[in-house]
Amino acid sequence: MVDYKTRLDSIFSSLADPTRRDILKRVSQKELSVSDIARPYDLTLQAISKHLAVLEKAKLVRKTRRGREQFISLSPAALKTADAYLERYRELWEERLDRLEGFLKQP
Repeated sequence: MVDYKTRLDSIFSSLADPTRRDILKRVSQKELSVSDIARPYDLTLQAISKHLAVLEKAKLVRKTRRGREQFISLSPAALKTADAYLERYRELWEERLDRLEGFLKQP
């Protein structure tokens, strides 16, 4: 079983690359074939496949095969994991900013 920290590391390192973030944005709108994903990029199909492998390892996307083609779709569970992690920090900073605001409003 992959531990929580390792899973988060995988998710965030996957999201560090702008091409992978763009791929996620595109597959969040609809399922795409690997060739459809590769089309707008000035990258080889092999490079796109490597990006997809990173996203798949982080469980951000899932592949399904239909005939000879592979289709990629968003797997939102991993994004929920990252969102829950970030939410804790958002709450922490909101609490700190609220305390600072209260302090600054004191006469």
